[in-house]
Amino acid sequence: MTAHDAADVMMAIGNHDEQYGLPVSDISSALIIADKADVHKSRVKKPIANVYTANIHDRVNLAAERSYLTVDKEKALITLNIEIDTDICSVMDYFEIYFGRMQLSRRAAEFLGCKFSLVINGTALL
Repeated sequence: MTAHDAADVMMAIGNHDEQYGLPVSDISSALIIADKADVHKSRVKKPIANVYTANIHDRVNLAAERSYLTVDKEKALITLNIEIDTDICSVMDYFEIYFGRMQLSRRAAEFLGCKFSLVINGTALL
């Protein structure tokens, strides 16, 4: 890898944090969107005795039955689709921990010249 390519990768890693990160390149924008879209029950590694008393991060991830990104080049639209089991957690629980992440994803999509959309359980929310 060239020094220039390594710098691009380091810049992307350093800018994907939702508190301080900014989309500063195509690579950083792609990393931000991919990282912030990573919500799924497979992320929960330890057994949960009672899902209702688990911490909110585990509950949200356990409830995420399916999540995937779609890119519509013609419409310049990047969509995060999530199916949440609302018997495990509410959509509001998702937003409690993911709102800042979705804002950063929107900024990353805009850097790429696209709009960002969030669809949860078939309902467009962004």
